[in-house]
Amino acid sequence: MSKSIKKLVRDFYNSDAYKNEEVMKSFLHPEVELHWSSSDGFIKLDFDGFVNLVSNLKNTYRSLRADISHVIREDDKVCVRYTYHVRTIENPDEEMPLAHFMTIWEVKDGKLYRGYELSQLADADPVNLASYRKK
Repeated sequence: MSKSIKKLVRDFYNSDAYKNEEVMKSFLHPEVELHWSSSDGFIKLDFDGFVNLVSNLKNTYRSLRADISHVIREDDKVCVRYTYHVRTIENPDEEMPLAHFMTIWEVKDGKLYRGYELSQLADADPVNLASYRKK
């Protein structure tokens, strides 16, 4: 593998893939699956579902930024812990935390293949937000 899989995962979250479907597709394995447990319940997404979900973010948010606190690798798997911060279309001058995530990605053929994700809505508690910042 020419590129480190930790770099692949960082590059994905630091990209504007949510604004550019072709960029997003360049990161995803054709057989990608995301198994996502959120505060709303469980969702399993395939390639098209994942592309549609992420692409729809551009209609909701003016900007989306991942603040990554941890990236840990074991074999062909990378665990990433991060907070998404957004600027809404209605209030583009204020960035606010949206949700906290922890995702384990399995990488295959240099692309994101299987994701196992947990998320919860962020709150404005400074202690909570500080725990998701890089140390």
